[in-house]
Amino acid sequence: MNPSEEQKGTPVPPSGDAPNTSSVPPGAPEASPPGDASPEPVVQAADSLDSYQDGYPHEPEPPPPPPPVQAVATVPRRPGGGKTPPPPPPSGGDGGDEDDEGMLRMSFLGHLEELRTRIIRALMGVAVAFVASLAYCSPLWDFVCQPAVSALKTLGYKEQNLVQIEPMEAFNIIWFKLPVLCAIFLSAPWILYQVWAFIAPGLYKRERRWAAPFVLGAGGLFIAGGFFAYFVVFRYGLTFLLSIGQGNHVVAMVSMTEYFNLFVNVTLGVGLVFELPVLIFLGILLRLVTPSFLLNHSRYAILAIFIIAAIVTPTPDVFNLMLFAVPMCFLFYFGIFAGYLLVLHRENRRFPWKKTMTIVIPVLLLLALVLYMAITKYGMKLVPHWPFLTR
Repeated sequence: MNPSEEQKGTPVPPSGDAPNTSSVPPGAPEASPPGDASPEPVVQAADSLDSYQDGYPHEPEPPPPPPPVQAVATVPRRPGGGKTPPPPPPSGGDGGDEDDEGMLRMSFLGHLEELRTRIIRALMGVAVAFVASLAYCSPLWDFVCQPAVSALKTLGYKEQNLVQIEPMEAFNIIWFKLPVLCAIFLSAPWILYQVWAFIAPGLYKRERRWAAPFVLGAGGLFIAGGFFAYFVVFRYGLTFLLSIGQGNHVVAMVSMTEYFNLFVNVTLGVGLVFELPVLIFLGILLRLVTPSFLLNHSRYAILAIFIIAAIVTPTPDVFNLMLFAVPMCFLFYFGIFAGYLLVLHRENRRFPWKKTMTIVIPVLLLLALVLYMAITKYGMKLVPHWPFLTR
């Protein structure tokens, strides 16, 4: 071939430089040999060729941004191949300390074991109080017989004694049943403490702080209910029952067994009924009810209170029914008030005690003034039974 023809077929760059015999522009990476299967060098070479369009170098275009990567929640797997369950959500409580020290977890057998332990400890407390009560059986029996003596004296009976019918009757009542009844009242705070200790593992740390108020309040209300039954309900109920047949050729002869059974039913019944504020407080503490719910449905509660009063009261007259039902209604609203204070404590609010005391204290002072005038000016005196103020 003619060399001049070869020069005509070869493109001459504008700069006047010598012709480059290679088809790859200067500065571009060398092409990979045919045996190399990697496509990456080829792509780089193609990019380099694009930068020399029209014989002039150009800036390479920036690569497009990568698509956004969406985060996919991965569940860790156990060594055996199963998925690890997600962690439980944080328990909702009233404060941050409840998330760290929340309710204790116990199995069903653990609950049974705890219940058995608490029952045994409660019975041990009753046994100790029973042994202590054996030393005062005679004074206790005189105390129990006072309502019967007072009722027989009021009705005009010369014989103001109870009657023993069976030989073992006096021994069973004075030396066994009476100390048991006294031991129940004496060990009531201990028994209620065991009840609280049984339900405490299911409460948060902040709610466990109510142990002392619960034990003192519940025990005090139970004992107060027994005294209320002794000084008010039982005395007037017994007088009414013994006076029904008087004047119709009926002479009262009270058996000590029947008398003591009625005494136990009334005192224990009224003592348990006086636990109504504690039950309401526990319901609000465990979030079973709210104070607003109880207030909105108070008419049903009052109806139930009068039904219970009609069952527990030993007489069918309205006067004794009201003597029993009115204090129960007061205790119902007192329990709602205690629960309302608990709700305010949870919400970090305070009850307006100053405004309340400005109303309560003048009322108490007025009642004290009336009592003082009745005793000093009208010659009345206080007595240990209803109405507690007589001439």
